[in-house]
Amino acid sequence: MKPGSVAVAVVDDTDMQLWDLYELSIACSVFGQPQPDLADTWYDLWLCSPRGEAAPPGRGFSLRTSHDLESLVEADTVIVPSVPEAVVSEGEPVAPELVGALRRAADAGARMVSLCTGAFALAEAGILDGRRATAHWMHTDDLARRYPKVRVDDSVLYVDDGDVLTSAGMTAGLDLCLHLVRRDLGAHVANQLARRMVIPAHRSGGQAQFIDLSVPVTDDDSLGPMLQWAVEHLDRPLSVDDLARRAGMSPRTFFRQVQAVTGTTPLQWLLGQRLARAQSLLESTDLSIEQVSERSGLGTAANLRRHFALNIGVTPTDYRRAFQRPHLAGR
Repeated sequence: MKPGSVAVAVVDDTDMQLWDLYELSIACSVFGQPQPDLADTWYDLWLCSPRGEAAPPGRGFSLRTSHDLESLVEADTVIVPSVPEAVVSEGEPVAPELVGALRRAADAGARMVSLCTGAFALAEAGILDGRRATAHWMHTDDLARRYPKVRVDDSVLYVDDGDVLTSAGMTAGLDLCLHLVRRDLGAHVANQLARRMVIPAHRSGGQAQFIDLSVPVTDDDSLGPMLQWAVEHLDRPLSVDDLARRAGMSPRTFFRQVQAVTGTTPLQWLLGQRLARAQSLLESTDLSIEQVSERSGLGTAANLRRHFALNIGVTPTDYRRAFQRPHLAGR
């Protein structure tokens, strides 16, 4: 595909907040700055808002754009970098004028892209129905609940479903934008652009490595002391029967109680805690991989690597390289 026109939907143009700038600036940085030494033809970036002009600022600030939302229909690629916070946190509807423009753009054959919470707008327009999609891991549960026809995947940095692409949150949007450049202009151009932006051309693993695996918040404290004890003794070879006895329950009752409180099985909960402990040790210590696996109760280094590959999506070494605290790195 040739670069063509890229229309970015600036949804909350009259009351933007500072955090709204991040994904918007990603699209502008990648597609809005010509790179004549990398490609003869670069992208034609359009910023599109409901009014296409400045409006009185509210609590945030306003943004004057060159195009209105009707321009989305004429673009080769349409990007929704985010939606207003109230759409995600308070369940407010996506602006009808945006939904209509997105539908018309998709019908016209545009490549449809969302970054972070922009997936809520594509989902509202029905563009994600029956498709695999992602968003920031903090919002994927809400996305799946509000739009059950969407096959939400919270483990990946982005999803390329041909003419519809979605990214996870924050910097994953940059991964997806570079992927688009790679599709349109080739790996060499994308790699050189990544070097100029001082980022990896391709990151290993998915957003599972960023998800907080700590104990879920719950109002039911009947298992609280036992769960806390288990977290404090993860280096031991704990079994479900051991934990059930400590909780004073039969294994069957214990299984039901843990599933009701944590939303998962006892073994899966225990594995999640062991992985969280391993992540913490990799971030905060210079222990060997073998020592980390022993102290987290995962046994051998090979077992730790296997569970990291299955659940986190990267090797323990790659995880440490990405997240180890600066005063430990390189020691």
